[in-house]
Amino acid sequence: MDDFYAALMGLAPRRIPHWEHWSCPDAETYITGIDYYEHPKLCRERMNELYPFLRLPIPADDTPIPRPVAAEGEAVDEHRHRVRWGAGESWVWNWGQGFRTAEEVFAFSPLEQGDFTNIPVVESRDYRDEEKLYQEYRASYPAEWGDKAPEGEPVMVGFYNTMFMWPLLTFGWELFLETCLDERFARIMDEFAEISRRVFRVFARLPVKFVTCHDDIVTARGPVCSPAWMHRYIFPRYEEFWGILKAAGKEVIFMADGCMDAYADDIIACGARGIITEPYTDFKAIARKHRTAFLAGEGDNRALMRCVREEIKAMVLDMVETASLTGGYVMCIGNHIPWNVPPEAVKWYLDLASELAFRP
Repeated sequence: MDDFYAALMGLAPRRIPHWEHWSCPDAETYITGIDYYEHPKLCRERMNELYPFLRLPIPADDTPIPRPVAAEGEAVDEHRHRVRWGAGESWVWNWGQGFRTAEEVFAFSPLEQGDFTNIPVVESRDYRDEEKLYQEYRASYPAEWGDKAPEGEPVMVGFYNTMFMWPLLTFGWELFLETCLDERFARIMDEFAEISRRVFRVFARLPVKFVTCHDDIVTARGPVCSPAWMHRYIFPRYEEFWGILKAAGKEVIFMADGCMDAYADDIIACGARGIITEPYTDFKAIARKHRTAFLAGEGDNRALMRCVREEIKAMVLDMVETASLTGGYVMCIGNHIPWNVPPEAVKWYLDLASELAFRP
């Protein structure tokens, strides 16, 4: 059985696998001696030879990739600024730029809109036709799989806007927080829930075993909204949506940035197999309470940025200790391995994990 699949299922494989948020081309060049931008396919193939547990995707061909040239912070337009992201660039979004007042929020109907293709909400799709949505997702998997993934394979699909992200991305932080306690907000959340309900009915039909459900319900300091608000608008929907998936034999992995301490128990009670989050979370406390839960994200890129080998080794050993507490632990730098992490620190982390990331 694949080690990653075994960890996702809480089966405590001896080799502790990885799930890394990977976007550091300079580290790949440094480690392999092959310029990632000149030979992306050859470089990535060599990375997978050296560290097969990373399971990095390999480009279809070896066409050179242009090196990023835009200055960090350069304006894209009046709302966005460029930022580096891996081998390319992204931008700082201004979520909710189409809304100016609370009354505009309350006048909006997610279901009447239906088609979010041209609205920047990450999952910018047309949600009006559920069957068409299914066909779009189904095209990503081999026809011969039918509605079931190959046995023992960690085949996944994911959705960024599970529930909480819908109003946050559609209206922006300020208007979301200004309006979310008003009773008129209930209708809006009901309509967003219907859109997500369609998505999860679609996912229940796909040949996947795992569904990654993303919602940034916390910050690095803890919850954004109160437990009462979450138990009214979010957790009941999670339980419903994940029940649809579980009835179809799928397992749910919940993903969120920040400190999940306050809501980890709720997430697992709603039906998630486990959580991938960030190192601000007390992973050992969760692991002690949920001994077969999937857990990932305890590794901290701040240790990598300081680039001290002994500190990185201590971090790896601490992660291995947590893995002894739950069968679903996975090595993961939860706050990302971005383009500006020192390459030698990335190599130290991977080499130390290769040597030390085993259960007894």
